[in-house]
Amino acid sequence: MIKAIQRIFLSLAFIASFLFANDDKTIIIGVTPNPFKILVQANEENFRARGYNLKIVEFTDYILPNTALAAKELDANLYQHKPFLEQYNKNHNTNLIAITPIVIAPMGIYSKKIKNLKELKVGSKIAIPNDPTNESRALELLEKTGLIKLNDSALKTPLDIVDNPKKLEFVELKAAQLPRALEDVELCAINSNYALEAGLNPVKDSIFREDKDSRYINYVVIRSEDKDSPKTKVIDEILRSDEFKTFINKNYENILIPAF
Repeated sequence: MIKAIQRIFLSLAFIASFLFANDDKTIIIGVTPNPFKILVQANEENFRARGYNLKIVEFTDYILPNTALAAKELDANLYQHKPFLEQYNKNHNTNLIAITPIVIAPMGIYSKKIKNLKELKVGSKIAIPNDPTNESRALELLEKTGLIKLNDSALKTPLDIVDNPKKLEFVELKAAQLPRALEDVELCAINSNYALEAGLNPVKDSIFREDKDSRYINYVVIRSEDKDSPKTKVIDEILRSDEFKTFINKNYENILIPAF
C-alpha cells in the first residue's frame, strides 16, 4: 500500500516537474512541514524580486524529498541534516550535496505523563524515530540526560546501549508518528518540525532538548551537478541573508537556531 502511494505521488510529481521543466524562471523547493515550509514561504517576495517564481512542494516523509530531488523534480530541498543526507546517498547511490546551512531545529524529549525525568519509572517505554540517523540522534540525546550509556558506534540503535539502569523499553516509529505516540509511552524523542506541526512548543513543552552545539544542522540540499547553476546561487544568497536571519530570530526565538 505504501509503495503504491509513493508511486502515485512520484507520478504526480513527475507531471508537475514536466509542466515546469522548460521554465528557467521557476524554482521548485521541497520541504517538510512547519517550520521549513514557513521558512521558505517567507522568502517568496525575495525570489520574485530576483525574477523567479517560487514553487513549494510539501512532503510528510523523510525519504521522498530526496527521491524527488534526485529525479530532477525539485531544484532543491530543505529539511535534513548532513548525517541523514550521507546515509541517504549511501543507501541510494546518489550524489546530493548540502550547500546552505539554515537552522538547528533541536530535537526534544516530550511527555504527557511526567514533568521531570526523575519521575521516570523502571521499565518505562520511550518512542524514538526509526530512521537510522534520527534514531542515533535520539539515543545520543537520551544519553545526555543520564538515562542510558552508549558504545562508540557511529550510528546508534538500542542494541548499542551498554547501560540502562531503569530497563527502559524503546519503541521505534516513523518520525511523523511520534507526537501521536505521546498517549501510549512515557517519553517521545521528537524532531522539532513534527513537534511544531502537532502544536507542541519545543521550548515550553519539552522536558529536555538539544542545544546550540548540536551537529544536526538543517541544510539546503541540491544535486551535485547544479552546484554552480544560476538557481542554486539565487537560493543560497536569499536563504543566507541578514533579512532571513532576522525573520528566524523574530518568529522562532529560542525554537530555531540560525546556522549562518
